[in-house]
Amino acid sequence: MRLPKAAAFAVVAVALTPIPIAAAGPAPAAPAPAPAAPSAATDKDPSADAIADRVQAFYDRTRTFAADFTQRYTIKAYNRTKDSRGKVVFEKPGKMSWRYSSNGNRVVADGKILRVYEAENQQMYEQPMDQSQYPAALSFLLGGGSVKKTFSLQKLDGARLGFSGGWVLKGEPKEPTPAYQTMLLYVDAKTAQVRRVMLIDAQGNRNRFDFLNPVVNEKTAPDEFKFVPPKGTKVIKP
Repeated sequence: MRLPKAAAFAVVAVALTPIPIAAAGPAPAAPAPAPAAPSAATDKDPSADAIADRVQAFYDRTRTFAADFTQRYTIKAYNRTKDSRGKVVFEKPGKMSWRYSSNGNRVVADGKILRVYEAENQQMYEQPMDQSQYPAALSFLLGGGSVKKTFSLQKLDGARLGFSGGWVLKGEPKEPTPAYQTMLLYVDAKTAQVRRVMLIDAQGNRNRFDFLNPVVNEKTAPDEFKFVPPKGTKVIKP
């Protein structure tokens, strides 16, 4: 299943090969990874702004972030889903690397250029990061952006969304973007790490990322954020 060209950059973008981003609504199809139990010192019922402050503080202290990930992109109009998985690495400022084990796709940002490689179609989208529409939902992982300044936030009922023991924040961008209309952050109540990001676009399509086995502040490989596509790849520069 091939996704629309625009989705590739909305992607995340969080990037990611054809992947638009998800919208809020009913509980997700599968439960998010179970959060760690909150410590005794954790407030039982913090406000949306208080949760955002904890998330921001955690990632402001984080230089690198690496994890396994699963991704589910749902096209609402056709009720079709595409599942992918792989490994992701973020490094401040502005670097990220997504390696898809399920299809050979790659998404790489070296701080200046975002490259989205589609193995099946033998093509790669290339665009300056300052012109791309990758979601502010992940900007704090790249060393920039403020969740509270970027989004109008609302706290949702984590238990109803299958995330008992954790918090769910719904964010609507204060400045409209064609990439997505709604963001959901599933936050571990003990660590303030984001365990799932869900983005929803104007058509109701959902792009969901779950982060598993996260590791922070470990040194990354020197060539992690470099990518040269196979010979014969068509390079597209929007």
